[in-house]
Amino acid sequence: MLIDSPSVHSAEDSIERGEYVFRAAGCESCHTDADHDGEFLAGGRAFDTPFGGFYSPNITSDKTHGIGSWTAEEFIRAMREGIGPEGQDYYPVFPYATYTRVSDDDLLAMYAYLQQTPPVAQPNRPHDLPWYMRFRTANWIWKLMFLEPGPFRPDTGRSSTWNRGAYLVTALAHCDECHTPRNSFGALDLTRRMAGAALGGDESAPNISPDTAKGIGNWRQADLVRYLSKGIRPDEEFADGAMAEVIDNGLSHLRVEDLEAMAEYLMSLPAQQNP
Repeated sequence: MLIDSPSVHSAEDSIERGEYVFRAAGCESCHTDADHDGEFLAGGRAFDTPFGGFYSPNITSDKTHGIGSWTAEEFIRAMREGIGPEGQDYYPVFPYATYTRVSDDDLLAMYAYLQQTPPVAQPNRPHDLPWYMRFRTANWIWKLMFLEPGPFRPDTGRSSTWNRGAYLVTALAHCDECHTPRNSFGALDLTRRMAGAALGGDESAPNISPDTAKGIGNWRQADLVRYLSKGIRPDEEFADGAMAEVIDNGLSHLRVEDLEAMAEYLMSLPAQQNP
């Protein structure tokens, strides 16, 4: 695949599309340390996990500390396979196991957008990990066990709207990464999809399966679209915590037809009750 081959789209179109893809993927919320007035996409945001403390990397166009020197091939390999430019295996706190399903066109557009963001010369902060997690061989083993690389494959028995929603939810917006529980190895337990999960510290992601007791089974599809776009629940309460950031920085920028597609897909999933 010749990733750097000429595109039928102009550079300006690619960057505009890339910003849309970037918003759908929620990159700003993880890669900007908003709690400490961090620079846009300069990294440093802390993530507390059962496997140690992680800090998001700088993904600005800075050539030394960010991804400004990366090629498009290196960017796509990182997103699809969790492998950095120097061959290092990334920790799965970076959701490459979900991003692996993102399309070539969307990844190239995101790359074009990120390459024109303002460079920030901020070094990446080392992770705070127990000794046994400092060896990246563990990441390679984890990928052998749990990474299933490959593009999103539409369900030919479903509508184009449903498939668009499935792509956004399961690949680009990576909703499972927060809302699906994990097993003891930190991999998603897909037998309990969207049943809610701990996020670290005192925060948790709620059940967003169509269960009427624990999830969103009593919501209308229009309620879910309004929540994703404006952060307002059917009871008129507002989203807070991590979800408020996801909406403000990402989902609120999406076209209503994409939010409707996401809502249609989520409402079609099996109901789950997370004990």
